[in-house]
Amino acid sequence: MSVGRWVGVAAVALFGFGAAPASAQGWLSGDWYLKVGGAVLNAPKFEGASGRVFSFQPMISLGKAGPSARFSSRNDNISLAFVDTGTFRAGAAGKLIWGRDGDTHPAIRGMAQVRFGGEAGGFAEIYPTGFLRLRAEVRHGIRSHDGVVADLAADAFFDVTEKIQISGGPRASWASAGYFDAWYGVDAAEAAASGLSRYEPGGGMKSWGAGGAVTWRTTDRLTTSVFAEYQRLAGPAAASSLVRERGAKDQLLVGASASYRFDFSLR
Repeated sequence: MSVGRWVGVAAVALFGFGAAPASAQGWLSGDWYLKVGGAVLNAPKFEGASGRVFSFQPMISLGKAGPSARFSSRNDNISLAFVDTGTFRAGAAGKLIWGRDGDTHPAIRGMAQVRFGGEAGGFAEIYPTGFLRLRAEVRHGIRSHDGVVADLAADAFFDVTEKIQISGGPRASWASAGYFDAWYGVDAAEAAASGLSRYEPGGGMKSWGAGGAVTWRTTDRLTTSVFAEYQRLAGPAAASSLVRERGAKDQLLVGASASYRFDFSLR
């Protein structure tokens, strides 16, 4: 068995299909792809922070091979497509959350820890034209918070040459009170320990902004890119005493990424 197929079979198992019932066997059969890689980022130390830090972010995408090439963005979280027609794609989505604590970030000393965890939910994307993709993700927090987050993005993409593509477009994000309470809320005990003003957030818009990338198809399987993302915190995030007193509403992220595509078949 080839390396690509070994990796592919392992990826399917990790997404919970290792013991799929007989009724799902037909769906699992066919041609699949797995994209794995990572990005090196220079970004705010945590969401809402004014200071910056370098970090690494894993990138994973798994799905059935469709009839035509698809566009992908660094913003896309870990995803598994259950439906893929080439112009419409939908399935499961997940995101890792590395957490936040006052021992690492002095500006939030006295604040409750945001624990390492993740978000799980679903995504859908559509291509209304040959150069535009619209994507939505809705995810529920696991361990890190108990809220719901919804992200919307539109990307126009153009091939400058056979190997170089430019892309970009607007982004927007909403969240429930459970999310904002974990990241931006300041209760009485935290206010006393940190010196921040007490703040109890509700739900609402989290941010709006835009992003862009230049992508180079280095080989048929290897893709590299440089990118930039800007978001302006809004709603309960912008109103938080953490942002008003010690953080920043403007959040800029720049970085570079590389991903490798494995193609494999399951019979």
